[in-house]
Amino acid sequence: QVQLVESGGGLVQAGGSLRLSCAASGRTFSSYAMGWFRQAPGKEREFVAAIIWGGSHTDYADSVKGRFTISRDNAKNTVYLQMNSLKPEDTAVYYCAATGRYYSRNYYYRDRDGYDYWGQGTQVTVSS
Repeated sequence: QVQLVESGGGLVQAGGSLRLSCAASGRTFSSYAMGWFRQAPGKEREFVAAIIWGGSHTDYADSVKGRFTISRDNAKNTVYLQMNSLKPEDTAVYYCAATGRYYSRNYYYRDRDGYDYWGQGTQVTVSS
C-alpha cells in the first residue's frame, strides 16, 4: 500500500511558477513509476507528466512540454513537478499517482488507468 500526499498548489499569476511535491509512503518508492495528472472543472483527468525507470525516463504532455519538469528524490520518497511559464489553462486540481506495474511500452504510463495509487489533489489556479 502506498499513500501519496501532494502539496505546493496555490494561486499564481500567468507567467509565474509553482513547484508541486508529492510525498509517498512505502519502502519501495524507487521502484514505482510516478505520474502527475490534472483535472479542470467539467473536464476529464488528463496526463501531465511521468517519471519511470527509477528516474531515467521522463514523459510530458505536449501542452506542458518545455514548461514543466518532473523529478524525483528517492531518498526523500518525493516526486516534484516544477511548473514554469504558467498559463490560465493550467488551472486545475493536480494529482500525483503511482504504480508498481511494469509496462513494456512507455505510453501506458500516460493512461490514468495504469496507476494504482492516487493522492487527494492540490489546486493550482493561474490568473490572467
